[in-house]
Amino acid sequence: MNIQLVNKEISDIDSEVLIEFITNSELKDHKNAKILNSAGFKAEQDSTCFLYEKSTLFCGVDSKKSDDLRSACAAMIKVLKSSNYKSAKISVVNKSAIKALVEGIVLGGYEFNEYKSEPKKVVLEDLFLASTDIDFGNLQTIFNEALIIANATCFTRDIVNRAPQEINPQTLSKLAQKLAKENSLECNVLKEDDLAKESMGAMLAVGRASVHESALIHLAYKPKNPKKIISLVGKGLTYDSGGLSLKPATSMVTMKMDKAGACAVLGMIKAVSEMKLDIEVHAFIGAVENMVGGDAYKPDDVLISRSKTTIEVRNTDAEGRLVLADVLDYAQDAVKSDYIFDFATLTGACMIALGQYTTGLMGHSHKLKHDISRAGADSGELISSLPFNNHLKKLLKSEIADISNTASKPYGGAITAGLFLDKFIRDENKNRWMHFDIAGSAYTEAPWDCNVYGATGAGVRLMCEYLKDIK
Repeated sequence: MNIQLVNKEISDIDSEVLIEFITNSELKDHKNAKILNSAGFKAEQDSTCFLYEKSTLFCGVDSKKSDDLRSACAAMIKVLKSSNYKSAKISVVNKSAIKALVEGIVLGGYEFNEYKSEPKKVVLEDLFLASTDIDFGNLQTIFNEALIIANATCFTRDIVNRAPQEINPQTLSKLAQKLAKENSLECNVLKEDDLAKESMGAMLAVGRASVHESALIHLAYKPKNPKKIISLVGKGLTYDSGGLSLKPATSMVTMKMDKAGACAVLGMIKAVSEMKLDIEVHAFIGAVENMVGGDAYKPDDVLISRSKTTIEVRNTDAEGRLVLADVLDYAQDAVKSDYIFDFATLTGACMIALGQYTTGLMGHSHKLKHDISRAGADSGELISSLPFNNHLKKLLKSEIADISNTASKPYGGAITAGLFLDKFIRDENKNRWMHFDIAGSAYTEAPWDCNVYGATGAGVRLMCEYLKDIK
């Protein structure tokens, strides 16, 4: 489907369908109010009414704000894609609406059909966004950036949605190398021998029982004279069975999504390189598969991490934090960054705390939390801060090692997981680091907003919004 921003009056664009967003208050005085009322249309948020004889699709919104327009646009594109119309047009309400319209169309219209023997054919080819704004050049820039970010989010979704027999640490490494070649990025992949030389005992233990070797992927985007250097770290559990602390069968379904943090940072560096932002970005991915076998690491094992911190294993299903412990330590040596952000589907506890739609944000810098939360509001991604405290930190105490990989009590599980990672952040980097728990927001089995079944691409829009305006 081709989306275009055109500098024309809506009436001057030749298309088969006109899209009109309308609030309940506008409906009362609309010229088509009588027929819409007869059709039972009340202009409720995300409702639609197709007046075929007038070639107009009406979409209900609570307001003309970005969040409402994006959600309504996602509902609209589904209706259009199920029709036999080839083209449609939308009038751009204001500058802030462009991003919402693009995201609603691209993300709301996303489908993952790779494994369908007969994927549904879509007739819709062209969608025009019309504007006669005096500053059309600025609008075009906003449109282009929105399209890059939306496509990068779909790129992320595609990888997360791929089945575990297709995506393992080695194929994920090849995918990263392909992205590096296409986007002129630097790429270095550390294989298991390299990981052993780096003394990454925690990460290697998690992947030990898999037939697929673990890998650490390092991508870099390096423009001239960057104003900031950013490290993005992603948890890349290409599949998580829980290890010897085996997950229940129903909980194993959807565990292909445990690589969502890694896929998100791939989407982020893709978008940053295509927008040509003047910041240097490094993406570090711990690609591992947590499986069961005679060589599997065990509860009661004591692992020696890269930082020489010893870790008592009390649950092999708390594996992501073990991988990130080594990757975070490696990233701090590899690059002296202004900021370090890690993304991980780390804990089910985060979903219990915040619900399935919201990303949990943890760290020490209140200013950084505020700036990221503001970017979340601007991007349309829901994010909420979870506070560290020393009382929860005590729950990670081990009697036989430096730290335990799970807390001694089940409360505040998302925070104790974040505090575990904090153990591996050096003092000079404490205020530069933020942890994003995307366990709830990265995958959905019930569509919401512009998210359809499966991977959402959580974190990509949020971080791109933050990085675009970083000072």
